[in-house]
Amino acid sequence: MPLLTYAGVRPWAKAIREAVLARKMPPWFADSKYGHFANDRSLTKSEIDTIVDWVDTGTAEGNPKDAPPARVWPPGWSIGSPDAIFEMPEAVAIPGQGTIEYQYVILPTRFSEDKWVEKVEVRPSDRSTVHHAVVYIREQNPTTWLPNQPIGRPFSLPAANHRPNPASLTTSDILMVYTPGNSSDSWPHGLAKRIKAGSDLVLQMHYTANGKDAADRTRIGVVFAKEPPKQAVLTLQMGNDKFVIPAGDANYRVAVSGTLPNDATLISLFPHMHLRGKGFEYLIVGPDGKIETLLKINRYNFNWQLNYRLAEPRVLPAGTRLQWIGYFDNSPNNPTNPDSTAEVRFGEQSWEEMMIGFFDVAVDPKIGKPAFFERKR
Repeated sequence: MPLLTYAGVRPWAKAIREAVLARKMPPWFADSKYGHFANDRSLTKSEIDTIVDWVDTGTAEGNPKDAPPARVWPPGWSIGSPDAIFEMPEAVAIPGQGTIEYQYVILPTRFSEDKWVEKVEVRPSDRSTVHHAVVYIREQNPTTWLPNQPIGRPFSLPAANHRPNPASLTTSDILMVYTPGNSSDSWPHGLAKRIKAGSDLVLQMHYTANGKDAADRTRIGVVFAKEPPKQAVLTLQMGNDKFVIPAGDANYRVAVSGTLPNDATLISLFPHMHLRGKGFEYLIVGPDGKIETLLKINRYNFNWQLNYRLAEPRVLPAGTRLQWIGYFDNSPNNPTNPDSTAEVRFGEQSWEEMMIGFFDVAVDPKIGKPAFFERKR
């Protein structure tokens, strides 16, 4: 519902009161005991008390003369006017029923020189069908990922049985991950994503049937940095795809760990699970075994998958041990659980599961993603 005017808000006053008291709204799931985040949208106790008091005392409108200036909402793109827009040449037909394999669309950039991107936004034409969209940067050196596939035309490759799809196995950097609650990204001045000359953007689209036939034609808008950045942003990930969640288990733990191959500055954390996701932790394990919690999610919400941006970027030296832990609720008490009687393994569809911890780091702009993983001896 729109909440732009008093008349629009007033009928929802009691529901708003309950939502803010339960901290369901605004959506923010980071445990306040761990870390500080630049995009923290949670309400303070004082703000909650103000809303509750307003509802409990009769939801008075107040004097219109005391109202602040009306907010001006940006038309079209939330990142401003893009410097370049990439669009699917044709819409993808989405059936109203059944399982839809991941769709891939290769979009040439035709850049004659390297470009640095400081803002990016993904805009599906039919958001109701899009579970997620990952935008990869496929460099031409030469292309070894998805060779001989059509340009500009959607295609799919059969998913492996409870294993990562070969189509998704790539060392390419990720420009953006679109999920509910995360439709755009931007980086502070001095940080940017590199798209090398001649690169393609590869859209990985996960559509879900919603009961009626539909079509989607997604666009990607980018804003270029005005000057070369001091640091390049790389999107990394650690995940576990070898788990088996027992039927009925209300708190199944899945972990993954590894060491950072080179020095980097951590700037954001983005956990990803499916409908049985319950909680997620990003940890640093010190040489003495001491645990430091970077981010703790106690109430993971599949419908609001958020990117948590550190208020103060964290310098991590090479060799830092990182550990991500996901918790899953496969019990009947989980209202989003597709089937509590089923064992659950890794899979691309929402009724299967994933455990992936994405994270963005800033590095020397001369270092590309493959070079970042070359460990010094």
